[in-house]
Amino acid sequence: MSNLASPLAPGSLAGRTALVTGSSRGIGAATVALLAQAGADVVVNYRAKAPRAEKVVAAAKEQGVGAIAVQADLTDASSVAAMFAAAEDAFGTLDVLVMNASGGMESGMGEDYAMRLNRDAQVGLLEAALPHLADGARVVFVTSHQAHFIRTTPTMPEYEAVALSKRAGEDALRERIPTLAERGIELVVVSGDMIEGTITATLLERANPGAIEGRRADAGKLYDVEEFAAEVALAAVEPVPADSTRLVGDVSGFGDAEGVR
Repeated sequence: MSNLASPLAPGSLAGRTALVTGSSRGIGAATVALLAQAGADVVVNYRAKAPRAEKVVAAAKEQGVGAIAVQADLTDASSVAAMFAAAEDAFGTLDVLVMNASGGMESGMGEDYAMRLNRDAQVGLLEAALPHLADGARVVFVTSHQAHFIRTTPTMPEYEAVALSKRAGEDALRERIPTLAERGIELVVVSGDMIEGTITATLLERANPGAIEGRRADAGKLYDVEEFAAEVALAAVEPVPADSTRLVGDVSGFGDAEGVR
């Protein structure tokens, strides 16, 4: 973490438990750090990099909270079920679920991987979480403006399959808002522009050199990992907007927001 001040009051999440998917690095790791600073016990989910996840856990424990790392491939239902069982064994019910993990630009994962991970696995994740979520819990789905506005604003070709799959996942999750509301569980979508320093930005820059610099020039500013993580952490505690959408940063270059929410 940098010296960025935490947006959450110390102790404000004491007694709560949060699970963040894809949190061994980047936005997920930074979000875990902020939630732990606020007093939440945390579950760090990772797909492959155990040593990195354990570093995130160790840093959280320095804040005086409970923390565990749990490996799970979100596209594997049995793996996801085991993750929630481990979280419940450690801490009981979950109060916050941050759906941060996504992908689709990796090589060698198959043509349908983006849709399997960003739509199907996200729906499966929420369904698997429901028995473990406390009434009144908060679910945060992390996405990008390029995905959120894909219906009205084209994105760079290298990102299009990811953007379409993430929007499909967002739509499928939104359909569950009325059902969640029966238990007082709220869903909020946090959408941000390209984030400096993320793996997605790195892969995009590799595929399309100059893409990030061009986007920065258009937007005027791009958030870095820790600035965006602060918005994700706030989304876990602040009142949910009426349209269940928290837009982070400039959206003037994107299509009519009202038309695609």
